Amino acid sequence: MNDTPSADDLSHFDAKGDAHMVDVSDKAVTSRVAVAEGWIKMARETFDIIAEGRAKKGDVLGVARLAGIMGAKQCSTLIPLCHPLPITKVAVELTPDVSLPGVRIEATVKTTGQTGVEMEALTAVNIAALTVYDMSKAVDKAMEIGGIRVVLKDGGKSGRYEAS
Repeated sequence: MNDTPSADDLSHFDAKGDAHMVDVSDKAVTSRVAVAEGWIKMARETFDIIAEGRAKKGDVLGVARLAGIMGAKQCSTLIPLCHPLPITKVAVELTPDVSLPGVRIEATVKTTGQTGVEMEALTAVNIAALTVYDMSKAVDKAMEIGGIRVVLKDGGKSGRYEAS
């Protein structure tokens, strides 16, 4: 048995190879959750400005949290083949981390539906990171966004996935 993924495993393509939205109408409605993480690294001086609440544009972490929540809710309008989902929870945590220096971001998204919310969690992390960048770019254009990945997915036919 070969465990290497192939093009046949990509569910967003039909038999002709054309992109299409997956039909989830026969899938069971189940509780689903996804958690994604990422980070934004910055100069120590930028970190200090954010951590001390001295940014000229205001509360960087608070605004980024709200932007991440809004991003999760807009996922299906941003990514062409994502299903619009009835999101039941979005939580975005931004944690200053002096060892980066920067901010660690984690998003948890829940739904009760026929498909998972991994894309919504990933979108929340991305939008939160981009918001931190936008609000801080006047003092640090060299910030780096990275490490964005799904760390937990649970529910549905494929069951539980946890990143190692």
